[in-house]
Amino acid sequence: PVASRDPDYALGKRQTPIIPPLVNFQVSEPILTPVGDSHEYGFNRVTINFTVTSRGRQFDRLGLMYLGDIEVFRTSTAEPTSNGIVWTYVKEMQQYNALWRADQKIIFDLGNLIDSTYTGSFNTMLTATFSTVPTSRAAADQILPISARRSGTNGASAFSLPGDNALVAYTIPQNTERAVVSLSACGQASEEFWYTNVFNTEVNTFEDQIGTLYGYSPFRELQLLIDGQLAGVSWPFPVIFTGGIVPGLWRPIAGIDAFDLREHEIDVTPWLPILCDGASHTFEIRVAGINDIGRSDASLSDTVGSTWIVTGKIFLFLGPAGSTTSGTTPRIDVSPPTLQISSGLTKNATGANETLTYRTSATRSISITSTLKTSNGSLVPASWTQQLTYTNLNTLLSQGFTQRTEQLTKGTDRSSSGYTSQYSYPLIINSTFSTGGGGGVGITASLTRSLNLAIDGPSVFPSGIQFFNRTASPAFFALPGHLSPVPYTASPLPYLPSGACTTSTQSGSASYLSAGNASYSFGTTSQGFGFRGSEAAGVGGNAANEELYTRRVRAVNASVVEDMERLIGSTVESPLLGSNAKTSGQDLVRQGVGRGSVRELLGRGPGRRRDVLVGGGEGEGGGRSKE
Repeated sequence: PVASRDPDYALGKRQTPIIPPLVNFQVSEPILTPVGDSHEYGFNRVTINFTVTSRGRQFDRLGLMYLGDIEVFRTSTAEPTSNGIVWTYVKEMQQYNALWRADQKIIFDLGNLIDSTYTGSFNTMLTATFSTVPTSRAAADQILPISARRSGTNGASAFSLPGDNALVAYTIPQNTERAVVSLSACGQASEEFWYTNVFNTEVNTFEDQIGTLYGYSPFRELQLLIDGQLAGVSWPFPVIFTGGIVPGLWRPIAGIDAFDLREHEIDVTPWLPILCDGASHTFEIRVAGINDIGRSDASLSDTVGSTWIVTGKIFLFLGPAGSTTSGTTPRIDVSPPTLQISSGLTKNATGANETLTYRTSATRSISITSTLKTSNGSLVPASWTQQLTYTNLNTLLSQGFTQRTEQLTKGTDRSSSGYTSQYSYPLIINSTFSTGGGGGVGITASLTRSLNLAIDGPSVFPSGIQFFNRTASPAFFALPGHLSPVPYTASPLPYLPSGACTTSTQSGSASYLSAGNASYSFGTTSQGFGFRGSEAAGVGGNAANEELYTRRVRAVNASVVEDMERLIGSTVESPLLGSNAKTSGQDLVRQGVGRGSVRELLGRGPGRRRDVLVGGGEGEGGGRSKE
């Protein structure tokens, strides 16, 4: 996503929103949609458009949208400038058709703080578009929340871990023939940069120089438990929000997934012989790190730092009314992950700790199988398997003032439904911070990272491939010359890809400096995005190398200097670059970081508080946590 820098132009191109600025708000308004079959009432596809303008000084904030108790969209905000910004995100929502068919209460939870220092409010417009397309994916018949279920009091329903007990109990309909759980989670506060954390035994390594570090290792595992037994895991993608590492990296290019945090699917169909017995069953979400003993022994921890914001959903696909799914008791082949850790410490000539190097690796295999007897009377094998690997190398140099992180997460998930997900998340970050007289702070950083994802088969979430199929249903693209994504109908392909391959890579470098009464952040970031079809059926044969959509963007000091798009092999003309930049030193000001120390900007622990960290003065602590 690329944010425009001219909100006045943006508002001139559409009707000014009548919604007031959203400050410390929680909006809950009912939306009335027809009850009954969606085709009868003229829609089988829903998209939402979330458009935001902001001007002033503000952090990036986490936002969650709910339909009742069910989270349906997790996003975050861009950090505004003094001249202001605008951004739009369009999201497919047809996976929630079962919810749209009934009356719903919308709750959009976006915590914010407005005071004399943090002046940026968020003017938002959220719209939904209901339409009918010739063919549509099968959507779940029923969706159940794994959440705190606070919509009855107009509250947000996310769990906060550790602290909350993220457990719910349901009696599952006995005619359920397929069930999938999705997990939505992200770290905040001391867990925002979890992939840089140290082992518990080493949090005080540089206590005399920079203070306490964050612990529980740089490894995290989200766990789904059914009746107390592990049913699947997610090894999270390291989301970096628009103020993360160095703010100048993310102007105007947003971090991968920062505007739409991706959820992880776990197929629990093999559990249906138990879940469909008419009794109540529990579903629980946990987050684990690593406990270390010395510098070599490791085990999963039963807690982590604060805070992880988590919810889940249970997507149920039902058979004929009155039928009952039965079968064999699931065979659960799950062992603790294989963990290997090591670390080394060097001292300088004075005897003080100088360099800490620590390594972490993990592997895990999960296999859950059963046999189902469904409404047609046949016996159907059901299975869910996961194979995951993880490596992380962190080095803290110069008594903790410099850090290098190299991490790689890889996994393959497979379901007997035909669903397959293969993913890898490489990440390299280098960062250095310094402090000077008068409270001045400097940060320099560089990063390279990717999200590589290949999905085939019946995902509960749209993969995007349907916009290139024979029906030529409209897709939304950020076409040059248009402020917001617009409908674009691609030419239908002569084959029907069954899967989608997405690759998104970002690299950049940036610096941050506070001096006097202002702070500045400059940087250069490039992003390449590729979307391809895979395993085509029909005339086209195998389309694994078929380019469907490609975009490359490069930004320098908040100005887009390169922007190339290709859609099904055709280049889309680039706009007049730099027309929306209007960049000056004042535009790049980020006054007042509102954290206790510069190390909190980088996720290296709370450090020591300083009376004046930047010229704008200190605000409330907590960065991206809800104020």
